[in-house]
Amino acid sequence: MVFPDRFSRHILPDQTHVLSVAFQIGELRREWGGCAGNIAYNLRALGGDPVVMATIGEDGSEYRARLETLGILTGSLRCVAGTYTAQAYIITDLDDNQITAFHPGAMNHSHLNHVADVDDIALGIVAPDGRDGMLSHVREFAAAGIPFVFDPGQGLPLFSGEELVGMIDAASYLTVNDYEARMLGERCGLKIEDIAARVEAMIVTLGADGSRIYADGRIIDIPSVPPSALVDPTGCGDAYRAGLLYGVAQGWDWQRAGRLASLLGSLKIASRGGQNHAINRDLVAARYFDYFREPLW
Repeated sequence: MVFPDRFSRHILPDQTHVLSVAFQIGELRREWGGCAGNIAYNLRALGGDPVVMATIGEDGSEYRARLETLGILTGSLRCVAGTYTAQAYIITDLDDNQITAFHPGAMNHSHLNHVADVDDIALGIVAPDGRDGMLSHVREFAAAGIPFVFDPGQGLPLFSGEELVGMIDAASYLTVNDYEARMLGERCGLKIEDIAARVEAMIVTLGADGSRIYADGRIIDIPSVPPSALVDPTGCGDAYRAGLLYGVAQGWDWQRAGRLASLLGSLKIASRGGQNHAINRDLVAARYFDYFREPLW
């Protein structure tokens, strides 16, 4: 939903204890989304072979069919009877601020899926999901010796500081945005640099200011790629993570992987929704060369 104004003009800071607001929505769309679907959409377009492991509700058959049409493997999608597929209701204002209401539905049963159910996995990501599912999938990736990205995202408040430290220590890589990085530090009682030292790489996205990768005892600054238009930030973080995953899977250095990730975020923000942006290897290679003046592939 797009609110054709700014939230700040309608929320009184000194009255938030009795908050009662209504936003007249100028635009309403229903889009495909979710971290797993968004990441897989971008990875598949790059030529990757993503496997989506997730739980869907009785209303999820249409989404399963869409993923299959895109060539994304769906054998690890579990339908949970008596539930809806997870749904987010997002209001975005003219400054790209967002207010979200989220119904997890079938996502609360994500612990029914197990990493060992899928063969030949070389790299994984534990993104926002049901609390029990995130905990078990972190343990299962670590036990199987499969490198993986831990991306707590909106699920961060579900865990205690001790739990978060344990999940970080089990992971190979950690991704957060700048707000989540500060929250993570406060919850764990650690500085950003101390958290980064516990993983092979910690990636902090900074919105329009690019991103920062802590790896190998150094900090690598990745610039943002100017988009053709600023339309909708929904799904930009997932597009960025797809670029990272692709780069890691290819054995690239962090600068190259980070630049690809930044470019994908730029391509995404120019379109509405999380899976409507045009993306293919030729387009990505051309845009990468235009901005970074070096070949990508």
